[in-house]
Amino acid sequence: MSRVRRVIIVGGGTAGWMAASGLAKSLGATIDIVRVGSDDIGTVGVGEAVIPLIKSFHALLELKENEFLRAVNGTIKLGIEFENWARLGDSYFHPFGETGVEAWAAQFHHYWLKARRQGEMQALRNFSLEASMAQAGKFTLDSQPQPQYAYHFDASLYAKFLRSLSEGQGVHRLEGKVVDVKVHGETGFIQSIQLESGEQIEGDLFIDCSGFRGLLIQQVLKTDWQDWSHWLRNNSAVAVQTESVSPPAPYTRSTARASGWQWRIPLQNRVGNGLVYSSEYISDDEAKKALLGNLEGKPINEPRIIKFRTGRRSQQWVRNCVAVGLSSGFLEPLESTSIHLIQNSILRLVRMFPAVEIDPVEVKQFNNETTAEIEQIRDFIILHYKINQRSDSKYWIDCREMAIPEPLAHKIALFESNARAVRENNEMFRERSWAAVMLGQGLQPKGYHPFVDNLSDQQLRGLMAQVRTNVSRIVDASPSHQEFLARY
Repeated sequence: MSRVRRVIIVGGGTAGWMAASGLAKSLGATIDIVRVGSDDIGTVGVGEAVIPLIKSFHALLELKENEFLRAVNGTIKLGIEFENWARLGDSYFHPFGETGVEAWAAQFHHYWLKARRQGEMQALRNFSLEASMAQAGKFTLDSQPQPQYAYHFDASLYAKFLRSLSEGQGVHRLEGKVVDVKVHGETGFIQSIQLESGEQIEGDLFIDCSGFRGLLIQQVLKTDWQDWSHWLRNNSAVAVQTESVSPPAPYTRSTARASGWQWRIPLQNRVGNGLVYSSEYISDDEAKKALLGNLEGKPINEPRIIKFRTGRRSQQWVRNCVAVGLSSGFLEPLESTSIHLIQNSILRLVRMFPAVEIDPVEVKQFNNETTAEIEQIRDFIILHYKINQRSDSKYWIDCREMAIPEPLAHKIALFESNARAVRENNEMFRERSWAAVMLGQGLQPKGYHPFVDNLSDQQLRGLMAQVRTNVSRIVDASPSHQEFLARY
């Protein structure tokens, strides 16, 4: 095979246009990019929330943040409020930024754990700028330090926004349904795809963004799927949009229900809602009823049932085909990582783009990195289910009693020992995230890091008071989230 000069992206939606825009901005001067898809094929679109790392992708595209927010009805996200995940009535916050201040040997939660033994009454979230700002419904970019944040947005508008950028960068768009794929008899490489119109489209590298169908990676190349439903039991979601009944909150809300969990994502013009559940424990009609009975505004569309399966392809890059998005793998949107996985696959492909021809060594490295990333995120999501303390439904009891991957079991044991939260191999979720979820859901460690004992009791009380004072000062001086959006 000669040098890769023509890239064919099969599929539209968020994954397809993120791939098109990222490749066009990075390599558009050296390759031709064609995006092929049909508007008649629906997209899943269960999530409208992301994590802060999306800003690195937007920096690559040279997006202006205010223009992006305006185009996608976007709002600010400072983290996720989890309700009922430990026990009914409990809540905690998973913020994006650092909580408190840290020493090189011990994260802030170690200081907080010792302070609690001495009578500290404030919850861990009250030492977080992002959590406190979210609770107050405020946001600013003028503070020092600046809060860490991401976005809520309309995924369909985001795809249209990226489509406009892509076409401006020279991406050629072809509308049509793929009806046939031609494969080289000896190498097994994809040579061309055929549209319903009869048009044949040849390419050197094919990117499969066709969703769960896996049009190329599964139907043509027969790549195995590793099923994770024994760990992540949910296989369905029902989604509905509602009218806004209050100013948009700068955070996502995740509320655990009897057989799953409900999301609430506020946009500028409406609110996205959904219930993620397992059909083994609740029927589609019951799930729809449960969602509609727990809404804060009037529905503005009909509830839509979405079926999915959690897991991943055994390989994401096979021969001259790279699977991106749902064709590559799927994790439920509990921690808003779906778009992040798309983004990183694209950036990884750019970094490893073939210099001459496709090299199996580079393909293996791509697959190794992609596998490690999604499995680390998988374990973080499983954590939420494993350490629940609910006994009000069989669903939650079964989640708590299930066997879990060994790396996750090790991390839980480490934390139970002396509150040691660890980050493996530069994984996406940092120590502060692991600590926020474990402590938030009631996992009580036996001790804390002895490094904390370098502070006297008086110094520790002073530290805790100073952190709260600094957080309060910034929150008090910040405008409301709604005021920030109106100005921005």
